[in-house]
Amino acid sequence: MGDERATMPGARVALVVAVCLVALNMRPTITAIGPLLEQIGTDTGMGAATLGLVAAVPLAAWALVSPFAHDLSRRFGMTRTVTGALLLLTAGTVVRSLPGPVIGLWLGTALIGVALAVANVLMPAVVKREFPARVPAMMATYSALLGGAGAIASGLAVPTSHLAMDLGASEGWRTALLVTGGALLLPAIIVWIAATRGLPQARDTSEGAGRVSRGVWSDATAWVVAAYMGFQSALFYILSTWLATIAVSTGRTAVVAGLDVMIYQAGSVAGALLLPLAFRGAAKRWVAAALPLIGMIGAIGLMVAPDAIIVWILFLGPVSGASLGTSLILMAERARDHHASSALSGMSQSVGYLMAAAGPVLFGTLYATTGGWIAPLVLLTGVLVGQVVVGLAAGRERYVLDTVMPRDTHST
Repeated sequence: MGDERATMPGARVALVVAVCLVALNMRPTITAIGPLLEQIGTDTGMGAATLGLVAAVPLAAWALVSPFAHDLSRRFGMTRTVTGALLLLTAGTVVRSLPGPVIGLWLGTALIGVALAVANVLMPAVVKREFPARVPAMMATYSALLGGAGAIASGLAVPTSHLAMDLGASEGWRTALLVTGGALLLPAIIVWIAATRGLPQARDTSEGAGRVSRGVWSDATAWVVAAYMGFQSALFYILSTWLATIAVSTGRTAVVAGLDVMIYQAGSVAGALLLPLAFRGAAKRWVAAALPLIGMIGAIGLMVAPDAIIVWILFLGPVSGASLGTSLILMAERARDHHASSALSGMSQSVGYLMAAAGPVLFGTLYATTGGWIAPLVLLTGVLVGQVVVGLAAGRERYVLDTVMPRDTHST
């Protein structure tokens, strides 16, 4: 890394802690808003369709902004750009929670989406640069913390809002969004700045770096990684959006259905933590394709025996978490250096979140059209089939840009 401080054991531990704290802040501002939509609608007068748009703003921001994160990193330095994203995330969290006109909710949510888009893209590249020999373990830990914090935030959002109203707040959901989304932001910023102070910050505006940014969009391996990101994201957001509704349709209460979703998210954390055990040796060649095959058991099970939904959740949850971890690992390991990893991450997340945004909409449209769950679940199974096919290609040890530009220009 070219910095004596960064090789010291204490500095390495601090950097690991900083990465973990960043991970803990990547989802709570998003997952907490869903359980509060009913309260938000009551207080603001917004209808269901408009509330759905509020929930979709971050996904749209991720798709639109992700391609530009690599260029920001080149201009300002990777860790400085992540610092800026954390500061912007803090600003968005505060703005969204301020009392007053509803425009604050929209503006704050948009700022949150932009901030998360940048951080989501750059963190795999940071891990690639700082922990090149520990990419699977670091990305698995990162994705597990990301999913776990998101699950906790969604579970605490409504109780926090009720407590705020008991204490005199007129709009408890605003307090809940601030607390669940912002509780760990200040510690993350402080530790991140301290841990990365001695790391390389050189900007890279060379023509070679520009070719990396442009060339990744012409690379077949990059599109494979992007498609894998898209299929696994579609799986996660379809289930996150519709699993509770499916559970209620089988006769479970709304409270139990909420617990089903929490079990699903807890399973995703377990899947992410177990991923490094499979992602080693010759077996890692097949991990990307094997995971959705396991997921198909759950999807088909929901069609043929929906009353056993809790069983099928135990298949789908771990697959979702491990698939996210696999996507993040691919963004790091299918690149020869952190410059290419950053470009690949931006491109694949942009494409992936476009696919993800379409998934829940298509699933809901099929349900509304057919009046049942078979057709939507066939779509879910098709997503998993696509993930298998792309996973077979993603498992091959190839690197982005090798066929687009000479290897020695990747980081020039």
